[in-house]
Amino acid sequence: MTDGRIEEHTGRLTRWQAAMVIARRDFFAILFSRTFIFFLLGPLFPIVVGVLAGGIGSSVRDQVDQPELGVMLDAGATIRLGEAHARLYPQMGGALPAIQRVEPADPRTALQDNARNLGAILSGSIEQPVLVGTQDQIASWHGPVGLLLAEAIREGAPPERPAIALVPTATSTADVTRSRLVTAQSGQVLLFLLIMLLAGMVLSNLVEEKGNKVIEILAAAIPMESVFLGKLFAMLAVSMVGIVVWLGVGGAIYLGAGNSIPVLPEPAVGWPLFIAFGVVYFSMGYLLLGSLFLAIGSLATTVREVQTLSMPVTMLQLVVFFFASYALAATGTWVEWFAILFPFSSPFAMFARAAIDPVLWPHLLAIGWQAASVALFVTIGARLFRRWVMKSGPRGAKKRSAWSRLFGRKTKLT
Repeated sequence: MTDGRIEEHTGRLTRWQAAMVIARRDFFAILFSRTFIFFLLGPLFPIVVGVLAGGIGSSVRDQVDQPELGVMLDAGATIRLGEAHARLYPQMGGALPAIQRVEPADPRTALQDNARNLGAILSGSIEQPVLVGTQDQIASWHGPVGLLLAEAIREGAPPERPAIALVPTATSTADVTRSRLVTAQSGQVLLFLLIMLLAGMVLSNLVEEKGNKVIEILAAAIPMESVFLGKLFAMLAVSMVGIVVWLGVGGAIYLGAGNSIPVLPEPAVGWPLFIAFGVVYFSMGYLLLGSLFLAIGSLATTVREVQTLSMPVTMLQLVVFFFASYALAATGTWVEWFAILFPFSSPFAMFARAAIDPVLWPHLLAIGWQAASVALFVTIGARLFRRWVMKSGPRGAKKRSAWSRLFGRKTKLT
């Protein structure tokens, strides 16, 4: 529907009907634009960079050898130590450093040999060993090297301690809690990235229409509150389309890669409910932040002012995310309850709670509270939008900057 048709046919529409007209207009205008394709491709670039960086980092780690323990003992003691190392290594794995024989010399000089990758030197004898190396390295290897020497001294004799019967189980409470915590943290990060990535679209769309005077045509036919609500929900619908596309691409990549991609542990409420909660909490968080961004966009007249005013909101949202992440480590305390009650951190805190706690009724209360908060902030944002969006003035007139309009001081823009 064009702007002319909006002006012609919306005189008898209710406020919500007019908002839906604006929502459909913006939704289809963005969805069928060329820039939307680049918007969908945008998140792929950091993913590709991350995959390449991870591959390069893994290659570098593989090429850089782990520090080894140089053994500067007599031949017999070195053989006994090697046999002890072979017996212990399957049980201790990476906790036990690799060993290599070093010709007798000054241990400090041997540690400076660039042809070797020695972290410390074991000299003296098995009964009176001396471990030479940096303070951090010898403190780290003191325990494993002590066990290795004890094993070499008894030369594989049966241990004095009783044998321990090992009975493996499929899982444990601690294992489940730890695995669910991984899912909770991953869900929080994904929710935050999606909200911050997608909420900024409302700003660019509003500033563009203010610049080409489309917003004035809309304001002449439709209440500004309807324009505000229409743009907000149109951007939410566009964001949902983007998320569906990204999930589809991610699912195709996962199916193509087989079992090579690790799978997150199942959340406490199960995957269907967890995904449903993710959609709801994303919508709540997006509407809250989007209403703030739209109010900021109504104050600003240029892209520079938009960037200046939106930066504090973005930084505060980052602080809110960190606070909600910290609340995971303070379950049951006032920190968690404050994170749940504070509207901007509530979606992150409750989404993480869905991963670690199977109880459902707190989510119903939280969603009701977040819906009330969304209604309040959308109402306030709509009023600011109506008050400031048309006060840009002509190009040659004196204007008040966004900061001066916000704080009530008259300043002249140059």
